[in-house]
Amino acid sequence: MFRFANPEYLFLLILVPVLFVYHWWRGKRLTGKVKYSTLRYMKNLPVSLRQRVRKYFFVFRLAIITLVIFALARPQSGTRKQEITTEGIDIVLALDVSSSMLAEDFKPKNRIEAAKAVAEEFINGRTNDRIGLVIFAGEAFTQCPLTLDYGVLIQLLDKVQVAPREWDGTAIGNGIATAVARLKDSKAKSKVIILL
Repeated sequence: MFRFANPEYLFLLILVPVLFVYHWWRGKRLTGKVKYSTLRYMKNLPVSLRQRVRKYFFVFRLAIITLVIFALARPQSGTRKQEITTEGIDIVLALDVSSSMLAEDFKPKNRIEAAKAVAEEFINGRTNDRIGLVIFAGEAFTQCPLTLDYGVLIQLLDKVQVAPREWDGTAIGNGIATAVARLKDSKAKSKVIILL
């Protein structure tokens, strides 16, 4: 992150174009005409180094003034630390992934697709609450621990599929027990388990 500690000094930059216009106007005003009988000899006169760089002196001065103004404004860069105050609620979603969730009670969606849609809508509606995800069938697993990163949580939710045949079943007790275990060490004021 880039910022200025004293941005009020940046208003002095308006002096740069003002000085440029004044210098141009003054130079035009002071320019005089000298009459020569011929310019043939003038063209052969050597040009000193001072004369060559003289026209750049003012540009250098303007550049120095600009740099001094930026220095006074104190440009700074770095990371910004941001504190997030949560509402003190930890939530675990316990999602049934047994084969019974393939039933098409919510056509054109089956139960698991409908449950995932409801869960995603719920997650998107929360702010600063830690949310975790537990899935269960014949056994229970933690799909995502409590987190404030709702983007990662939704990605893991989208990957949820119906359990394979070898661990099919509806062990609601195991699902609730796993959700309780996720909340056991939580220091939140409120702890919630939502069964889907």
